[in-house]
Amino acid sequence: MLLWFATLAMETIMTQAVKLRRAGGSIAATLPKDMADRLKLEAGDTVIAIETERGILLTPYDPDIEEALAIAAQVGRTYRTALRELAK
Repeated sequence: MLLWFATLAMETIMTQAVKLRRAGGSIAATLPKDMADRLKLEAGDTVIAIETERGILLTPYDPDIEEALAIAAQVGRTYRTALRELAK
């Protein structure tokens, strides 16, 4: 699986391999320091994980993004049949 790490505020997307580790009953990914610094992420920060056809997109938490994702999910549920027909 390809892991994509990006921030929506940046135009450039950097990809970098990261190791996954077991953390209790979960799986954790450790970001390289230079990437965390560029994205202004620190231990304890919240990020949004979005599963895509190409892998996983992690983006720094932004209430506006969370709201947009919730709206998109609602639209997907409301217009599921129409969207499936359009995708054919």
